[in-house]
Amino acid sequence: MSMSRRRLLSAGGGLALTGALASACGSNTGRDGDDHAGQPVIEQWYHQYGEPGTEQAVRRYADAYLKANVQVQWRPGNYDQQTAAALLTKSGPDVFEVNGPTLDQIQGGQVVDLTDLLSEAKDDFNPAVLAPKTYQGKIWAVPQVIDTQLLYYRKSMLDASGVEPPRSLDALIDAAKELTTKDVKGLFLGNDGGPGVLGGTPLNAAGLTLVTEDGKVGFDDPAAARTLGKLRQLYAEKSLLLGAPSDWSDPAAFTQGLTAMQWSGLWALPQVKKALGEDFGVLPFPQDGAHGAPAVPVGAYGAAVSARSRHKALAKAYVKWLWVERTDYQEDFALRYGFHIPARISLATKAAKLRQGAAGEAVRFATDHGRAEPLLWTSASRTAYQDALSRIIKGGADPDGELRSVVRKTEAELRRVKLRRVKKKS
Repeated sequence: MSMSRRRLLSAGGGLALTGALASACGSNTGRDGDDHAGQPVIEQWYHQYGEPGTEQAVRRYADAYLKANVQVQWRPGNYDQQTAAALLTKSGPDVFEVNGPTLDQIQGGQVVDLTDLLSEAKDDFNPAVLAPKTYQGKIWAVPQVIDTQLLYYRKSMLDASGVEPPRSLDALIDAAKELTTKDVKGLFLGNDGGPGVLGGTPLNAAGLTLVTEDGKVGFDDPAAARTLGKLRQLYAEKSLLLGAPSDWSDPAAFTQGLTAMQWSGLWALPQVKKALGEDFGVLPFPQDGAHGAPAVPVGAYGAAVSARSRHKALAKAYVKWLWVERTDYQEDFALRYGFHIPARISLATKAAKLRQGAAGEAVRFATDHGRAEPLLWTSASRTAYQDALSRIIKGGADPDGELRSVVRKTEAELRRVKLRRVKKKS
């Protein structure tokens, strides 16, 4: 089951980390903490990427570290569930990449505080992806690379129809309708019409958030229902491409002319450029309302250290070496195997591949308008919201009523995680 980094940006790709030990990796390596030469052994886990060359690259990085024998494990299958289970045992990894950590893992004492690793570099990491890895002022994982989503539009198709690139949600709806013909649809948001990928991005574009900085529901506002109702309009007016041969993460529908605009990821940009040359542009998700703002979802796997590691100090030193100090490896990992943005702002702004054209615009969007899922946005809240979004867009359900139900669920989840924190302190 080969995966790529784009998985973490799917609204349905949130962590489902409640798996019991019965579904764990079962990888008791039998290691005693040192190799035959007496050098400390650090076990490092990665999920199985779908991008050629990535595995060879991370093994090369590990081999270059001289203070320990770093043994890379390339993990196929349900990586998040494997890791969650392994963190509860003594046979899990020392260092591991994670789409998180989750609040439960942090509150449960399963990961090590890495705040000191960024004592001099914190301000150079994109704050949008660093925030979900920060809890109570402490940093629990070091972001590796950033993935983001974008609105791709076909310049020639828009020009032929006299349509301007849409910079508001109302303009997007009008443009999608105008660009729809018997052969071409105006917009592709995924084969389900958008619920599976959009997540909280439309709410961000309305000036709202999923969870506020002080831990409250951030979308208990009439603007939320207004914005989600407009997504239903796109579906009802038949402006959306549905049932494409491949889904939103693949730009084939866009490059083959099935749609004039498509929501997809930055990783698709090289394919789009190869197929269309300069006949395309990119935009963030357009703002909605006077208090809204453009929005682009961002996400980042991070490097974390297990609290059960026998070599915590050395594991932390390795993470700092690889993901803070070795900026050459960080740029290599982001741009040589797939197309991603380095988590370090300085690297993103100077990388040759990211300086100009659509790539340069994408970096600016991620820096200026990037929004990541908050740490307090739990899997239960995410599921409730996504199900409601599907009913609104596809079924025409009342946005006000659907959102009231999601607000109640999210409030209950926020009380649960806060109560757990109180119990731990006591």
